[in-house]
Amino acid sequence: MGSISDRPVMQKAADILTEFGVAWEMTIVSAHRTPEKMVEYGKTARERGLRVIVAGAGGAAHLPGMVASLTTLPVIGVPIHSSNSIDGWDSVLSILQMPGGVPVATVALDGALNAGILAAQILATADDTLANRLATYKEDLKAKVAAMNEQL
Repeated sequence: MGSISDRPVMQKAADILTEFGVAWEMTIVSAHRTPEKMVEYGKTARERGLRVIVAGAGGAAHLPGMVASLTTLPVIGVPIHSSNSIDGWDSVLSILQMPGGVPVATVALDGALNAGILAAQILATADDTLANRLATYKEDLKAKVAAMNEQL
């Protein structure tokens, strides 16, 4: 994430990954204030054992795209409605409108929960145990909807 103020949003990705039993790391890497750290992070991500990167950023939201330009790993961008943001749209569009050749999967504004789930789904393509955990999670969602219908 680009700033400590992004943590309440990004914690949702960490929490769901923990629920699925997926190891994760969290750090602050600012595309604008620590560009050298960002370059090092992106270029060494694969060799450090990472398989998917979830990058959250507000305002100009350059972090996900810049990291995606530095690695062949899948990058999931989380646009964050920050204090300097224009209703969050600047963050959404900065992550969503990547140039050809530098894809960033983009979730909804403040959508770190879905980013965590998507990261787990990507990892589950090569991990049957994780795929089974995700299937259980989806079944639980169905049960919650059925319970809501019962309340109607």
